Amino acid sequence: MAASLTRSLISPLTSRTTAKPSRSDQAPQILLCARRRSCVSVRASTFGNNNSSDGAAVSSACNVLTQDSLPRRLTSAPVPNSGSGGSPLRVAYQGLCGAHSESAAQKAYPNCEPVPCDQFETAFEAVEGCSVDRAVLPIENSLGGSIHRNYDLLLRHRLHIVGEIKYAVRHCLLANQGVKVEHLKRVLSHPQALAQCEHTLTRLGLVREAVDDTAGAAKHVALKKLEDTGAVASSAAAEIYGLDILAEDIQDASLNVTRFLMLAREPIIAGTDRPFKTSIVFSLEEGPGILHKALAVFAERQINLTKIESRPMSWSSQRFPGLDAIGLQKCFHYLFYADFEASMANDDAKMSLQDLEKLATSLRILGSYPADTTML
Repeated sequence: MAASLTRSLISPLTSRTTAKPSRSDQAPQILLCARRRSCVSVRASTFGNNNSSDGAAVSSACNVLTQDSLPRRLTSAPVPNSGSGGSPLRVAYQGLCGAHSESAAQKAYPNCEPVPCDQFETAFEAVEGCSVDRAVLPIENSLGGSIHRNYDLLLRHRLHIVGEIKYAVRHCLLANQGVKVEHLKRVLSHPQALAQCEHTLTRLGLVREAVDDTAGAAKHVALKKLEDTGAVASSAAAEIYGLDILAEDIQDASLNVTRFLMLAREPIIAGTDRPFKTSIVFSLEEGPGILHKALAVFAERQINLTKIESRPMSWSSQRFPGLDAIGLQKCFHYLFYADFEASMANDDAKMSLQDLEKLATSLRILGSYPADTTML
C-alpha cells in the first residue's frame, strides 16, 4: 500500500478533481548575451518582440543557441553541482544579471551557469523543455510574504522541488553618477523589493513604481540616464550597470530573508541521513472541521508543519464537471499548500499521507528534499 501510494503521489495532481492544463506550444528562445560578465538569457517568444532602443543594444550582441547545445534529460539522483559530461549546471532564475535571484542561484549551485529569465513562467518552461538543468525561484520572504505566482506555477507545471535555499537580501538605493538622494522623485523596483523597503521609501517621499525585477530597474535607470529616478536593487547591479549606491541596507528589517526553491524535471531520492522537508498540495471537500482533520494526521505523529498556504483553485465546467450547476456557492474553492519537516523515506510521513489521501479530493507531492538549516 505504501509503495503504491508513493508512486501515485509523486505523479501530477490526481484526476479526481483536475485535468492537465494546456501549455504553450511555443518553446522558449535561448539567447547568449555579451554583457560585462558572461550570462545567458531566456526569453519566451510569447512575450512579444522587444523593439525598444534598450532591447536593440542587447539583441545586437546575441546569438541563438542551437538544439545541439541543450543538455540531456536528467535522471533521478541526488542533486549534483555539475551537468552532463561534467559541464556546469545551467540554472534558470527570474530577472537580469545582478538580480538577487542570480546570487541565490549561485549559492544553491556553486560554479553553475546562471540563466536569467524575463518571467517566472519562462524559467519553469526552460527546465521542462531541457533548455536548462534547474531553476531557483523565490517562494516566500520574511517581510513581504509568499510569492503567490510561483505557488500557482508549481501546480500548473510538472517540476519537482529538489532543494531549498535561504538567502539574506540586502537592498540598496541606486542612482546615476552625480545624482543625490534629494534629486529623486520616484524609485523603480520589483513589487516585493518595494514592499520590503516601504518605511525607508516613505520617509524619503519617493513615488514607487513596480517593474519586473530589481536588476531590470537598475538597467532602465542607467540606460535612460534618469536623474530624478532611482532603483532598489543589489550592490552587484550597481557595479554591472554603472550606478552609484546612495544608501545600503534600506530594507525595513535587518533580517530580510527570501526562501528559494530548487526545481528539476526529476525528483531526488528522499533520505533520512539529514533533515528533510516535504511539500504537498491538496484539496478538501467543504464541511465543519475538515481542515482540522486533515492537519491532525501530521499532529498525531508529531510531524511539524512549517507552512500552510491556501490559494484559489482555478475552475471551469471542463476541469470540474458539475460546478456550473452548483452555482456561486462553489466558486470559492481552495487548494492548500503545506510544508512539513519529514522525509518521504520516513514511515510516519508515508502513513500521514495515506490518511490525508482518504480525506482529500486531490493530493500531490511537490517534492521531498533536504532542508536548508543554515543560520543567517
